[in-house]
Amino acid sequence: QAFPSARSFQVDYECNCFLKDGVPFRYISGSIHYARVPRPAWRDRLIKMYMSGLSAVQVYIPWNYHETLPGVYDFVGNRDVEAFLDLTAELGLLVILRPGPYICAEWEMGGLPAWLLWKPDIILRSSDPAYLAAVDSWLHVLLPKIKPRLYQHGGNIISVQVENEYGSYYACDYGYLRHLLGSFRSLLGSEVLLFTTDSTGAEELRCGTLQGLYATIDFGPGSNVTEAFDAQRRVEPKGPLVNSEYYTGWLDYWGEAHASTSAAWVARGLEDMLQLGASVNMQVSPFLLFTLLPWSGADYKDQYKPVTTSYDYDAPLSEAGDPTKKLFAIRTVISKFQPLPVGPTPPATPKYAYGRVALRKYADLLDVLDVLCPSGPIQSQFPLTFEAIKQAHGFVLYRTQLPRDILDPAMLGAPPHSICDRGYVMLQKEYQGMLERYGQMTLRVTGKEGDTLDMLLENMGRISFGANVSDFKGLLGNISLDSIPLSNWLIYPLAIDTAVQQGWPHAAMPKSSCRGRAGPAFYTGTFETPGVAWDTFVKFPGWSKGQLWINGFNLGRYWTHCGPQQTLFVPGSVLYVGRPNNITVLELEEAPLTPLLLFLDRPLFNRTLGCSTSATE
Repeated sequence: QAFPSARSFQVDYECNCFLKDGVPFRYISGSIHYARVPRPAWRDRLIKMYMSGLSAVQVYIPWNYHETLPGVYDFVGNRDVEAFLDLTAELGLLVILRPGPYICAEWEMGGLPAWLLWKPDIILRSSDPAYLAAVDSWLHVLLPKIKPRLYQHGGNIISVQVENEYGSYYACDYGYLRHLLGSFRSLLGSEVLLFTTDSTGAEELRCGTLQGLYATIDFGPGSNVTEAFDAQRRVEPKGPLVNSEYYTGWLDYWGEAHASTSAAWVARGLEDMLQLGASVNMQVSPFLLFTLLPWSGADYKDQYKPVTTSYDYDAPLSEAGDPTKKLFAIRTVISKFQPLPVGPTPPATPKYAYGRVALRKYADLLDVLDVLCPSGPIQSQFPLTFEAIKQAHGFVLYRTQLPRDILDPAMLGAPPHSICDRGYVMLQKEYQGMLERYGQMTLRVTGKEGDTLDMLLENMGRISFGANVSDFKGLLGNISLDSIPLSNWLIYPLAIDTAVQQGWPHAAMPKSSCRGRAGPAFYTGTFETPGVAWDTFVKFPGWSKGQLWINGFNLGRYWTHCGPQQTLFVPGSVLYVGRPNNITVLELEEAPLTPLLLFLDRPLFNRTLGCSTSATE
């Protein structure tokens, strides 16, 4: 602190290394997503990373997590990124910062706010003036919080990544990268090390790199380490070798097998890189976010592939923060190259199997629209997207009436890819079935003129990686009956999360319902903890698809007949001791005959039964 001018972190192009305060330096780092970790667990996770031998952590900042509406910022509670960064410094960890504006991270829209799509023709991640204006506004709020925490100013942030894997995006807009470089330099100063990260393909490195930004690469344990770093050398002939994202595991998509990567394979790849003197950042610590639901993203790889609620990633630290064999294998490799901190790695957090909890049906969703949409519906001749009505996440209900008697079954359908992402269809409040983005696009229906037709549209997560992240939600085209478009819609933007956070429906009287188990409906129950509030995992025996809240905290989606994820992680920090814990379930398709939840002391991931979903078509 006394001699800030002596503090420096820079590239030595002569000796092909980093220099920290003028001394050659190599970092071994791990990624952590503060937005996916309950704030009470931040310290535990960071200590475990430090004790595993890491000298640094890589920290992602999701723009949409903090600027929820244009000019509306949230940096409190779980979103207090400054408190998180200060905690990393307190614990002796350096920070590699990834502030975006695009971060990927399997996060909704790669961290870009959905409200950017209020301008339908905006070109994201480009020199589009509308996009750049929003980016500049955000960076002018965020980066002044970062500057005093830079290493040169006495803080612990040694480098800052600009954008992320931009070479994998179709735009290849050097003007955009130059604009970001200018903004970061203007707001952070000339001394901070700015860098890019891209995969090792020649085209990706051509479009993702820019003079003035140090070029790093990313690859996993299946890659040939020498060939991968040769790719970096083609764009960065001198300077340190850096793998900025070494994949220690992989994400899960709904409807596919749980991904896993062997500990021995990961350790061998790490050792090969460290022997070459490379700096490495590993995907070490991706955890579940306890208010996750709006934030799971999706990939686009020839089709839409939504990511599961859990971000366990087969990581060295599990979503519950537990050390795994992979962590100890990594720790052993690190010990060959640098001393480990003295002392044991903290143990796994205690878990508790609270057992069975009976639920009862509270109400069908269609019977509580007054609570879920207090401002009432929007009238429109034809359907409007989520973005057109300024609804970012969750659900929107579209309602119209049958224009004529339908005695013989008629085809209810939509143009290809215009149901984004799943539509649950009710006629006269009776569940008819489901339409989806890349699956079933038609249903046969019968009814009378004037009968009410409802479609509940679910956003399963905006694309975070792929050809285009402009992923509009809701009904993107007309719904037709035997090819004749239906008109005169009432559109209800539903604020389910807000209602549940405010205590509904536990603070309200139950609704009487004579309808059965099919279709979107709310179920409630309570349970008490036996004097301790420990982490737990909840299983959904016999349930179909929906989401769970406990004590108003949105714990994410379940989709039992699709898989692979079969349990949701419940951090002990969301549970009460000495008073009832309120459970709310929104089941979308069909509830079991005996509605109950099962609380376990371990997760269940790898069970894919196959499902009709865009993830598996």
